[in-house]
Amino acid sequence: MLPLLQQHMGITHANSITTEPSPSSPRPRLLRLLPQPRRRRHAHAKHIALSTNCKCASAASASVEEDDVAGGLGYRHPPKQIQEILDVPPNPSYLISPRRDRIMFLQRTAMPPLSELTKPEIVLSGIRIDPGSNMRSRMSFYTGITVHDLMDNGTLGPAKQVHGYADGAKINFVTWSPDGQHMAFTVRYEDKVDNSVIVSLWVANAESGEARPLCISEDIRLNAIFELFVWVNDSTLLVCTIPLSRGCPPKKPLVPFGPRIRSNEHKNVVQMRATKEMLKDLHEEELFDYYATSQIILLSLDGTVKPIAPPAIYIALDPSPDEKYLMLTSVHRPYSSTVSYKRFPKKVELWTVDGTFIREVCDLPLAEDIPITSGSVRKGKRLISWRPDMPSTLYWVEAQDGGDANVEVSPRDIVYMELADPLNGEKPQVLLKLDLRYRRISWCNGSHALVYEHWYKTRRTRTWVISPDCKDVSPRVLFERSSEDAYSNPGSPMMCRTHAGTFVIAKIKTNYEGTYILLKGKGATPKGSIPFLDLLNINTGVKERIWENSKEKYYESCEIQLNHLKLLVSKESRMEPTQYYIKAWPDKTQVQITNYSHPYPQLALLQKEVIRYQREDSVKLTATLYLSPGYDPSKDEPLPCLIWSYPGEFKSREAAGQVRRSPNKFARIRSNFPLLWLARGFAILADPTIPIIGERDQEANDRYIEQLVASAEAAVNEIVRRGVAHPDKIAVGGHSYGAFMTANLLAHAPHLFCCGIARSGAYNRTLTPFGFQKEVRTLWEATDTYIKMSPFMSANRIKKPIILIHGEDDSKVTTVMQLLPLKKSIRI
Repeated sequence: MLPLLQQHMGITHANSITTEPSPSSPRPRLLRLLPQPRRRRHAHAKHIALSTNCKCASAASASVEEDDVAGGLGYRHPPKQIQEILDVPPNPSYLISPRRDRIMFLQRTAMPPLSELTKPEIVLSGIRIDPGSNMRSRMSFYTGITVHDLMDNGTLGPAKQVHGYADGAKINFVTWSPDGQHMAFTVRYEDKVDNSVIVSLWVANAESGEARPLCISEDIRLNAIFELFVWVNDSTLLVCTIPLSRGCPPKKPLVPFGPRIRSNEHKNVVQMRATKEMLKDLHEEELFDYYATSQIILLSLDGTVKPIAPPAIYIALDPSPDEKYLMLTSVHRPYSSTVSYKRFPKKVELWTVDGTFIREVCDLPLAEDIPITSGSVRKGKRLISWRPDMPSTLYWVEAQDGGDANVEVSPRDIVYMELADPLNGEKPQVLLKLDLRYRRISWCNGSHALVYEHWYKTRRTRTWVISPDCKDVSPRVLFERSSEDAYSNPGSPMMCRTHAGTFVIAKIKTNYEGTYILLKGKGATPKGSIPFLDLLNINTGVKERIWENSKEKYYESCEIQLNHLKLLVSKESRMEPTQYYIKAWPDKTQVQITNYSHPYPQLALLQKEVIRYQREDSVKLTATLYLSPGYDPSKDEPLPCLIWSYPGEFKSREAAGQVRRSPNKFARIRSNFPLLWLARGFAILADPTIPIIGERDQEANDRYIEQLVASAEAAVNEIVRRGVAHPDKIAVGGHSYGAFMTANLLAHAPHLFCCGIARSGAYNRTLTPFGFQKEVRTLWEATDTYIKMSPFMSANRIKKPIILIHGEDDSKVTTVMQLLPLKKSIRI
């Protein structure tokens, strides 16, 4: 297939992979970037299914297996221009201390080696487990930690490198202590003697940077399958460990326990989206118990260890703000072979920090019967949390429709609140009754909190202002709008951290009457995103814009409130990478605290433009066009072009046509995104909007093919009209639903594209009968739509080359069920 792809893109033979353009081909071509096949006897083969259980990885660790060589495929080094970009490590991420007086920078690597990605793993109930470390498999990691003081004048103090652990350590789970004096994290490395993985919990002094292992006992081993640890107070952590009584993993019996029996005697309707990683038999249930069960301990900074609560599969640890109580959430049997652990029976208990059991908050049954309709939820108490502005008050939500979004009822959700340990038997207090589905609460204090509700079918969203501790104050609507309408988005409140370590809405002191908060937003406009900061009187709803991003060159965004009107702000442009500043109001002074160099100077002058055009039904569309440095369409010939996209659903033409991107954002080149091909002289049309619109009572997918082709045709016509793309050398590609899009376009619009790249897609919707993406109808309710949308049903129409790339161990869709049937059905 690759020779065909090269032919269609105007590319020389596969064996002519070079790092420099050949004299006869001044514009480098697309498929030199792809793994190249060796010559085979069956040279007429049309398709290649790249099947690997590895993600992008460092080519330096690549080795070619015998099976790969026999099949004509192996891991290869990319061209030099590509490898130079892939090997650039990303800029450090950051963490601000709870008291906003320090900042921590976390160094990262570019990509892991293949050896890291090919380690053995066990897949249980939707979780991929590394049995050697008893943590999630394929976890990314940090390589170093640097701490700076945040000075009063906005500058950074001297760098303090956290030290004490061995070189080559892999760092995870980095968190500040509530007082910001320490950092806790795990250190992971391989024992060179027996190749075992050692994971230990460390603590570092923020003032000196000196780090040490927190517990040196070999009997204490960490269990990081779910939540590993949390800070209870400034000097104590709650940690999940492997029970001392755990022995060797249960062995799979040579003879099965018995046949797999699926019964529906109770006529329960179980509708689940496509997945293949559920527990399959009793042996996998035993493995789940083995790896996921934890013994919780209280671990002090002086090394004192105290077990607390019995061993269980704890999925969440949550200390109360006053440090007196622990809310422990666990799952238990009976398990399910059709749903993941998230729907297993769930128990929530309250304990004191000294290990005394208080009460059971709830014990929810197995939830296999949640309808697929968007907005359907679990029955019973859900989203149980501590109220962040109170010492030890719980709040939660309960559905009044049985969790079924198809049921018409008012109210639909009720928000409750109660003390952790009600001494006089007080009943839970009703905070608010909602007619839409509850989403979240942003707490401020006893006088103000913001409650958000949403209903997907109509796209309605409301924000309520409530007074949690004032029963005589009625709730009122602050904002009501369409969730699709980006232009009317008022933004979200800036949060600040309390002395208890929780987050609440930050109140701003002003000379005016009333309670004022800050709203930060992306600021979508017809001219592009213009981030803003508004001062909102929460009592009256009156807003005043105190800052707005300049529209000329830079893209700025408020990240974190440090102190009153002192903010951490990010700033970038098309040609300058993101830098961070400390900005203060009202004088608007700013101090730059980072100075990162351009990660790919060879592309520093790349051309980026947000373009607008419309399809034949007058729906306005948007895309981002990237061109290589120095390219001039008025002088140079049109380029080979790759269009990479992902369709989206909308309820209105107006919302579909809105601009949700900025021309001034820096072009970050990720290993899984096609901007890499700019280094090879390609034009890239990134994320052209492909809206699938179903207005009013219409179902969007009933006109999926029609709207898909119209959007793609409009994009192709626009780049050809501009003279930047050769009409015979335009490829289309996408990931997941974008791969589904790609196969459909080659089947239904072959005149537009010369070839396609489909990565990790599902191509036969009859194999996902209980819905997909935003489709909530079942196969039996919308049979015609399922069939027409499936490119597998139109495989005989695909006559252009297509590369089908698929992970062999994809978590949702099997290669055998989705990729291979399509591959076998296509005949070019």
